[in-house]
Amino acid sequence: MNLFDVYPVYDIAIERAEGASVWDDKGNKYLDFYGGHAVISIGHSHPHWKKRIQDQLNKVAFYSNSVKIPLQTELADKLGKLSGKEDYQLFLCNSGAEANENALKVASFFTGRKKVISFSKGFHGRTSLAVAVTDNPAIQAPVNSVEDVIRLPFNDEGTLRKTMDEMGNSVAAIIIEGIQGVGGIRVATDLFLKLIRELCDKYGALFIADEVQCGYGRTGKFFYTDHADVNADIYSMAKGMGNGFPVAGIAIHPRIPAKHFMLGTTFGGNHMACAAALGVLEVMEEENLIQNAAEMGKYLTEKLHEIPELKNIRGEGLMVGFEAEEPFKALRNNLLFKHYIFTGSAKPDVIRVLPPMSITREQIDQLIDAIKKEISSIKQSGIETLSIGS
Repeated sequence: MNLFDVYPVYDIAIERAEGASVWDDKGNKYLDFYGGHAVISIGHSHPHWKKRIQDQLNKVAFYSNSVKIPLQTELADKLGKLSGKEDYQLFLCNSGAEANENALKVASFFTGRKKVISFSKGFHGRTSLAVAVTDNPAIQAPVNSVEDVIRLPFNDEGTLRKTMDEMGNSVAAIIIEGIQGVGGIRVATDLFLKLIRELCDKYGALFIADEVQCGYGRTGKFFYTDHADVNADIYSMAKGMGNGFPVAGIAIHPRIPAKHFMLGTTFGGNHMACAAALGVLEVMEEENLIQNAAEMGKYLTEKLHEIPELKNIRGEGLMVGFEAEEPFKALRNNLLFKHYIFTGSAKPDVIRVLPPMSITREQIDQLIDAIKKEISSIKQSGIETLSIGS
């Protein structure tokens, strides 16, 4: 059987990982400033995280949600305390797309409405409802076409207010990434997030904060919307939640009632997933990783601003993007293949930097030095080419 070829991949096979480093099958060591789409939150192969999983594996790996799973309650308590959302309710699932599917479903159940507002360049997943609110027609099959999705310009307060004034009474939810990941590290303004809260309150819609990539401490606060002092009705979480173990969830406001069978999942909240997620939260708390994300993010951004060839540097904490335009379009590939540093990308020219929250100044300095060297090399190559051509 062949693999279904949907992923363009680098010819690199990772065999081992620790902290912010990974090693390939040829023994090459790479510095990981991408963490597999911001999944690696506490660092690769953290010993406490591994022990949490190993200890649980020696007890029970899986049983269904038809019985009590005390680890779920332990996780909910820990997550509530660390996030400051102790009165919220937790539903556990497996992926960011599934989290957003369930968030949208809860909103529709609660409001009795169908329409959903999302925003340009937003990415919320690849499954039915999640892909319908995602701004990428290329990954939407005909069956994913939903007439009730209203897509508006990102950060456009006037258009959002006008739309809600016209049809707010039929809107179930407004869903937004506080910082767009795939969309190129575009940051929602505090005023825009506050307006979403105001309009949801006015018209009885639910505010869904898609914190799959920008949440879980990465930006220096637990949720990105915390920067704007805004509370969402539902928070979707995934990626950094399990540090590589598949686990996701939605945190649901206490005023939204649960009903038996309104949501369900086979694997969500299983024993191993909860152990992995608890390991992540315990490390985040013990090692003050949210504070480290804030401090290292500030340092990273300051150092990037010292490089004049990089344009439109933006983001928050350890979710940072910048543009490498001509003649520096090869920068990302050159960082990988010449300097052994992984970064991410977004179209057309954005480089995304999403390291573990445990990243150090020394490792950031390695990245900055490599960027400076590569830019200098590209510029020198251009000068040499010009000299030869002349």
